[in-house]
Amino acid sequence: MNDPTATADRPAPQPTVSRPEFFRATASVWLGTTMEYVDFALYGLAAGLVFGDLFFPGTDPAIALLSGFATYAVGFLARPVGAIVLGRVGDRHGRKVVLVATIILMGGSTTLIGALPTFAQIGVGAPALLVFLRICQGFGAGAELSGGAIMLAESAPIRIRGFVSAFIALGSNSGTLIASGVWLLVTQLPKADLLSWGWRIPFLCSILVTVVALILRRVMKESPVFLAEKERRAQLAEGAQTSAQTPAAASDVRGFFARNRAFFVMLGLRIGENGPSYLAQTFVVGYVTKVLVLDKSLSASAVFVASLIGFAVIPLAGYASDRFGRRITYRAFCIALVAFAFPAFMLMDTKNPGIVFATIVVGMALASLGIFAVQAAYGVELFGATNRYTKMAIAKEVGSLLSGGTAPLFASALLVQFGHWWPIAVYFAVTAAIGLVTTFFAPETRGRDLTLVADAV
Repeated sequence: MNDPTATADRPAPQPTVSRPEFFRATASVWLGTTMEYVDFALYGLAAGLVFGDLFFPGTDPAIALLSGFATYAVGFLARPVGAIVLGRVGDRHGRKVVLVATIILMGGSTTLIGALPTFAQIGVGAPALLVFLRICQGFGAGAELSGGAIMLAESAPIRIRGFVSAFIALGSNSGTLIASGVWLLVTQLPKADLLSWGWRIPFLCSILVTVVALILRRVMKESPVFLAEKERRAQLAEGAQTSAQTPAAASDVRGFFARNRAFFVMLGLRIGENGPSYLAQTFVVGYVTKVLVLDKSLSASAVFVASLIGFAVIPLAGYASDRFGRRITYRAFCIALVAFAFPAFMLMDTKNPGIVFATIVVGMALASLGIFAVQAAYGVELFGATNRYTKMAIAKEVGSLLSGGTAPLFASALLVQFGHWWPIAVYFAVTAAIGLVTTFFAPETRGRDLTLVADAV
């Protein structure tokens, strides 16, 4: 497919890497993203299952759920800050150095959560320490997801870029699988053991993934697209041509939106994916356990099975985006999510374990797996090479803050306020609809040359 942004002075074809380097980068990104989602899936499950009892005891179950998800949301407040700071480092000094730093931040914080004292041991200091570690997690995660997607897309052959970039979603799925699998085992413990020491096991074991991912990232090569961009900048500096290459900034509001259209497209696409995703895989866990009062292992089992199915759903979604285009594939997932919202909560309200189980699995397949896989390459292709890391990371993390990390908190607040599931279903449908509407303003980017300086829109 021809690039609509190509001009007569189109740069040389996108550079590639050797096969061993490509596989090393893919494995490194996969494990790193696994680490990120081990972090957030572990915490999301713990917030829904035990953190209310451990760090916010003595409160109404719905309020305890709200408090647990409030600390969950705190991690997302730090993510845009990490995106700004580490994204700029990634654009100036390379993708690799940032991806090493994010692993250390996220893995270290997750392990330390497993060693925290509880409210019963030190009082209010316990939730305060929990919030601090969530902030550290969020700061690192703010640059991890975008950096991993960029590294994969910039290293992949153009014709299968969507399929390869979907490995970022396989990483997230692997993290969810590990977290839910460990939690599934841990929740079989007697309640007293679970609350005294069993809950610590998943967090402490995350150090194993951290160490392996860190070793791989230390030896992986830098992105070939970044190296080409670095060379281009050096040539511009030598020729004193930078001012001629940088477009004049418009001062009016319309000019601001025109210059940053790709940012707002990415923001809308992210909201359409992240809101339903975190409702499906995080809020529903607590809802099923605390409100529907079903067995704690039911949610963990459903998340585990959905993660297994994800190893088929994710590559197929990535392949579909290569075959049919990013925009139409993304739009199809958004339509499915809008249609899913109300039937999902109606079915869960039956309290039938089998129906609830199936609903969680389908919701995750749509919201947390398929659409996320398509977004990986789409997001990278929207931005030009010069500031790709910074722009993509900020758009993703602001979108996460507005919809993903705050979704369980907002949904819990709606539940406390209205005492019924229908406002939550409305919220689910609205976030998915934002993504759907955005696809009508988004360009088709399949096959775009990633060395181009200009954004796709």
